[in-house]
Amino acid sequence: MSGHPEPAPAGATGLPPAPRLAVEGVNMTFGSATVLHDVAMDVRPGEIHALIGQNGSGKSTLAKILTGLYRPDPGSRVTVDGVDLRLPVRPDEARAAGVAVVHQNFGLVPDATVLENTRLGRFKGSRFLRRIDWKAEAAATEAVFERLGPRHIPLDVKVADLHEDEKAVVAIARAVQDLEDGRGIVVFDESTRALGRKSLERFFALLDRIVATGTSALLITHRLEEVVEAADRVTVLRDGRIVVAGREVEGMTKSDLAHLMLGREVEGLEHRTAADVPADAAPVVVDGLTGRSVRGLSLRIRPGEVVGVTGLSGAGHEDVPYLISGVSKAEGGTVTLPAGQVELSSLSPASAIERGIALVPEGRESAGLVGGMTVTENISFPQTCTAKTSGKLRPLRSGAEKRLAMDWIERLDVRPPWPHAVLENMSGGNQQKVLLAKWLATDPALLVLHEPTQAVDVGARKTIVEAVRGAAREGRAVLVASSDENELALLCDRVLVFSDGAVERELTGEFTPHDIVRNIYTDSSRTKLRERSPQGVS
Repeated sequence: MSGHPEPAPAGATGLPPAPRLAVEGVNMTFGSATVLHDVAMDVRPGEIHALIGQNGSGKSTLAKILTGLYRPDPGSRVTVDGVDLRLPVRPDEARAAGVAVVHQNFGLVPDATVLENTRLGRFKGSRFLRRIDWKAEAAATEAVFERLGPRHIPLDVKVADLHEDEKAVVAIARAVQDLEDGRGIVVFDESTRALGRKSLERFFALLDRIVATGTSALLITHRLEEVVEAADRVTVLRDGRIVVAGREVEGMTKSDLAHLMLGREVEGLEHRTAADVPADAAPVVVDGLTGRSVRGLSLRIRPGEVVGVTGLSGAGHEDVPYLISGVSKAEGGTVTLPAGQVELSSLSPASAIERGIALVPEGRESAGLVGGMTVTENISFPQTCTAKTSGKLRPLRSGAEKRLAMDWIERLDVRPPWPHAVLENMSGGNQQKVLLAKWLATDPALLVLHEPTQAVDVGARKTIVEAVRGAAREGRAVLVASSDENELALLCDRVLVFSDGAVERELTGEFTPHDIVRNIYTDSSRTKLRERSPQGVS
């Protein structure tokens, strides 16, 4: 980087090589609140280093400092390969120093091609005509993908048409193209949140090839199984302070990590409590549901029962919540609820809500909540015009709105417990609690959820799991579509495994996450995400 000396080659001075990334004395203050307190950590060459903590612990703030979105307090220091970065971090200087970032939702442009997304911000015009030399851009893109291994993704296909694991490959290719082998670091900021198990295995196989060159990875994640199975070392943040810096992961369990994150044991997180389902309770019955990739699905969910649907990406289970709730148009089938039977092809989101179906969708940022509105406004939104007087709609009074919100804030332990807090300023786990509260407050007969604990920390996950199980105990039928075997094992009384748009297997009784994965992958055993080098980190 211009203006800075090049770091000495490893071994040239007789000293150990400089860390790929070193953070020293980083403090961050917003107004009168200090959210990071003297944070210090380092990432060694050629390692996968996990950074974990509850929502609100400060890890997202640290990530935003590393990517230049936030300016830390004076006295903070960040170095890459022994070279100081100016603070706040400037993206062009960070790139030159060897810092690459893969964002939470990959940061790709859906309507642009693989080539365009990979080279975005790096296009070079011809010397005289100032036009993009697409032949040269294609060659540069091919060279990037060759570094990552065999490529099966056409460069001219739109990103919107790719599977999630293919999008991850494109995002990684875009990030690493400026890095020299054996230099720099890739920061993964919740980049794996939407990846199913098989996609995760491919992701970490690719990541293993990157770190094998000596380049390092900082993995910011909520998924503790990724840390246990794939990370070399872990740093834990709690309330803006480092409680563990660079501990070797080998031999640690998810419970160990949860305890470090929370400062206490998490009771009941690993085991499901079976629902007490009345034998004579009238079930919610779906008969012959057909639409999108689903073919003739029939199922019965008794009040008090939680039923999960899962499968490989594209197997059809992801479409079930949206067909049942009227968001996607069904081609055929019926659903029978306490309010009566209805043709699914005639169902709209509004009529589904009227009949007692509530959908908690995936993607709270885009599909479930309004970030610029308050907690109260989000929770009460479905009910603001449902009360009627003399056949006319009337809005829910502000006092009733606040009482409703406060009730659910207390029930789901939303933090901070402020009904007028603006939602976009809250952590992801608390936003997810608000989304769940919004639909539980409608008192549905059928609660339908898609990936309800995606990208939330272990504490928020426990609260959400307990709330969903509590909704079942109160007599609701619950349907959960998920690619997370841990989530399904915690929540469900039964799990239906999809293949090619239809149910292929059903798990009942006592089952584990391993049982779910084994059945999804046709009885194949679950493979570990990554084999650590027996020699340790280079």
